[in-house]
Order: sequence, then C-alpha cells, then structure tokens
Amino acid sequence: MFGCDCFYWSRGISELDSESSEPKPFSLPAPLPSWPQGKGFATGRISLGEIEVVKITKFHRVWSSDSSHDKSKRATFYRADDIPEGFHCLGHYCQPTDQPLRGYVLAARTSKAVNADDFPPLKKPVSYSLVWSADSEKNGGGYFWLPNPPVGYRAMGVIVTHEPGEPETEEVRCVREDLTESCETSEMILEVGSSKKSNGSSSPFSVWSTRPCERGMLSQGVAVGSFFCCTYDLSSERTVPDIRCLKNLDPTLHAMPNLDQVHAVIEHFGPTVYFHPEEAYMPSSVQWFFKNGALLYRSGKSEGQPINSTGSNLPAGGCNDMDFWIDLPEDEEAKSNLKKGNLESSELYVHVKPALGGTFTDIVMWIFCPFNGPATLKIGLFTLPMTRIGEHVGDWEHFTFRICNFSGELWQMFFSQHSGGGWVDASDIEFVKDNKPAVYSSKHGHASFPHPGMYLQGSSKLGIGVRNDVAKSKYIVDSSQRYVIVAAEYLGKGAVIEPCWLQYMREWGPTIAYDSGSEINKIMNLLPLVVRFSIENIVDLFPIALYGEEGPTGPKEKDNWEGDEMC
Repeated sequence: MFGCDCFYWSRGISELDSESSEPKPFSLPAPLPSWPQGKGFATGRISLGEIEVVKITKFHRVWSSDSSHDKSKRATFYRADDIPEGFHCLGHYCQPTDQPLRGYVLAARTSKAVNADDFPPLKKPVSYSLVWSADSEKNGGGYFWLPNPPVGYRAMGVIVTHEPGEPETEEVRCVREDLTESCETSEMILEVGSSKKSNGSSSPFSVWSTRPCERGMLSQGVAVGSFFCCTYDLSSERTVPDIRCLKNLDPTLHAMPNLDQVHAVIEHFGPTVYFHPEEAYMPSSVQWFFKNGALLYRSGKSEGQPINSTGSNLPAGGCNDMDFWIDLPEDEEAKSNLKKGNLESSELYVHVKPALGGTFTDIVMWIFCPFNGPATLKIGLFTLPMTRIGEHVGDWEHFTFRICNFSGELWQMFFSQHSGGGWVDASDIEFVKDNKPAVYSSKHGHASFPHPGMYLQGSSKLGIGVRNDVAKSKYIVDSSQRYVIVAAEYLGKGAVIEPCWLQYMREWGPTIAYDSGSEINKIMNLLPLVVRFSIENIVDLFPIALYGEEGPTGPKEKDNWEGDEMC
C-alpha cells in the first residue's frame, strides 16, 4: 500500500489461542507502598462536583462472544460486582477474551453536599432499547441494551443480559446532561457478522471502548470505563451519539498527587531505560550539552553564541519563529565529543499533569540526546545503514506512565516513536524489578519501545522501512533515581521552578536537507529484479523526515505538553 501517511509497527507477537479460557485477573508484580499523606490521591473515591465516583474492578461474567462467527477476536462482557452501598452502576465492561482481566467501570452517587430533589444528578432510565442479540449453544444468549434516559439526562454505557427480557430500570443510572461530555470510539473490541436492517441493508455489529473527545491536562472529560456498541457503520464518525462520558466540575482536582506523593510514585514506578549495546549517540543532561560547546545561532548572524549552563541567555517564551536555533561547535573534536553524549550526566526531565479529568496522573519523562544518528533501512532481507539520512542535532524523546488516582497503581505506559507511538497496558509491560518497567531506546533514533527486538517503520507487509533495533545492554538510566521534576502546573505557581531552557521555544538543531539521491540509488540497486518499484514508490514507503528535517523543538512546543499523547 503506497502513499500511506501512517506506519505499521510490528513486533511479530504471536496471538493467543482464540479459544483460550476466560481472562484471568492481572495484578502488578509487587504490592503498592503506603503513599505519603495527601488529600484525595489513592483514597479509592473521587469527587467530580455534584457526583462522587468509585472505580470497580471486580466483575461477574455475563456473556462471551462465539469465535465461530466473529470477524475479530472473542470478547467477554461483565457487570460490576461489589458496588459500595449508595453507589450505582453506569454501564457494563467488556474486553478481548485473550487478554488478562484488566479494566474498570465507574459507579456513582450524588455528593452528600448536593440537594437537588427536582433535578438530581442521577436518575434511572425510562426504559431500554435492544441494540443486538445473539444465541449459541456454547455461550448461551447475549442481549445488549441501551438505556433510554429521562429528558435532560444521558446514558453512560450499555448493559448486557443473558435473558431476552428487558432489564430492570434499577440496574443502571443515567447522568444529568450538564455533568457529562461527549465521547468517542477508541479501540474496536469486537465485530460480529452482518446485521440485517429494516431497509434491507446490512452492517456488522461492533463493540468499542470509549474515551472523552477532548483530552489533555486542561480537559474535564472522565472515562467511565464502559463500552459502546451499534449495528451501523462508524468508520466516518468517531463521536458516539448515544452515550457520554462524565465531566469533572471540581476545580481543586483533589485526587491529584501532591509533590511528596509524586516523588514517591516516581521512585516506586520509575522505569529503567536501556540503550542499544551498539549505541554511538548517548543521552546527556541539558547542562552538559550547554557546557561542552553547544552554540545559539540567530538568523542573519554567522557566528554562534555560547549558552549558559542553565540556558538563561536563550530567548524565552513566544513560539518557534525560525529565527533562532542551536547547533554543534565547528571544532571537529568538540563536535565529535558532543555527538557522543554523556550517559553519566543524563537525567529524565519530568512533567506531571492531570489526565482524563484528574482521575489519572500522567508522568511524562523527557530524555535529551545531543545527536540523532543515521537511520538503518530494511529492504526485504537486506539491511542498509545510511551515512547521513536521519541525522539531526538535539533529539528530544519521551515516554509516559499513567497512574490511576483512585488506587495509585500503574495503569498504562505510552511509548513515543518518531512523532507517533502507542499506549501499552500494564499487563503487557516488561518489569525489571518489582513495579519498575523497562523502556528500550532504539539504536541511533532513541524511540521508545516496551520489549526488545526489531520494529519496522514503513511497510511491514513488504518488509521495507526504517529499522528500530532495541536490546538490553549495560547502558542504562534508572529514572527512579536520575530525574528532575521540571513542571507540574496543577500544583500552582511556585510549587515547581521551571528551568530557563524549558522556556526556549525555538529549534534545538539546525534545519537539515539531505542529499539523498545517492543513497536512494543504493536502495534501488539492492532490490531483487522480481520487485519492480519506481523511485516514487520507494520514496513513499519511507518517513518524510528521512529526506530532510527542520530542527527539533523542545518539550513545551510539543502537542502532548498540554494535550494527550498522539497515537
């Protein structure tokens, strides 16, 4: 598939047998510590203003799909168990059957301080609409019901029964509309056959996880943990019309960790970062980079200016106006020394921010490498190291671990990979010791991955693209010890003093235009005669950054500084 704007990352992980037993609960390798004293972090319940919510992780299985007629993997559907007295279910939970049981749904109650008898925050549905049903000898009946809310209220999720009779309205609660936000589909969990409609057309029954449409550290949307299902095509519209997510209207974000708790969380969960055993371009601290010869250039001036160790003489604020950039010194020995980096000085720069309306905390760890080395291309069975393509000065990479503010446990990790990346559930993370995950940094490019191996950026089907090789080695950075918190805006002004260099919004390296013609010719000469690609086809298969790059910007200029991670 040529001209595709997205790239497929493949580890070649074998799938579990679709007929495996029901999911087994997952737990972290080690117990959680006692966190330092605070307000609402890890207390089990979170106030969203007029309603209070609790996370339910104990479930009772209701129904599992039958793989004999599924287009995708099997899925299992659950109702919440052990809901605390006074709290009410908002919807049921589902997940793929071949994954460890690792999920939640929120249950809610009206906050004690609220007196709204005429227009309470929560109400029973008026009735239900049957969305879809299935019956099989192996798994029995599965009936999917969408709550029909009273006027001024919205449904939060779908419920599943194993009997054809309409459920009791006591089963679930709907939420007053002003306490909700729009949500969208996230991951497809199940797709089953085709469902005939009254007009004669057909479409598959599909089940999706959901998330708030607006996400980021300033957004109020709270994921309920329930799912959405339908019998119509959702491919052109991600926004879900029939259900909503919650909204956190408590401005105090009382469930977020205080500074002492943040340090404790990092010391408990901080990942170990492994660099490739053949890595030639190591990370360093920003201060080491400045002290050892990095220069600030300005448009129209031929000579660079030395940078203070704190970055205090860098232009601060504004935006990337392309007027300033950082580059290596002209002296070849100093330049070579700077390119190599300095592992001993390196440290993780931490940004702490609310996620999903303050029900989770994102701990974003930025790592700086003075130089990004040349790419290595894979052409079928051939591997071709480039001499210049892929090189640039000033490489900022990051990974994020997401902490559940209900319990204080590690929930997910985001591994950033060349302007993309993906979330990995805690159940699929490699743990080095106790609850400390492993992060693998790719050779020369420093992208982050959850497991060792070779990851291909390009066409996995054709075996053509950029290699990302990751492996364990003696070159490590322990982020639980070597870190500096550089920003945590939610704690208020002055709680964390941001370094001067963080306010530098311009480029950390010069713009590069590669003369890639000769290297592309090498690629063409390596291709077998049976594979006939035009030069345009080859160009389309590789990331555009291989043919030239603007200088990379710093952390605060990235979209994920305020926004959610981009997959």
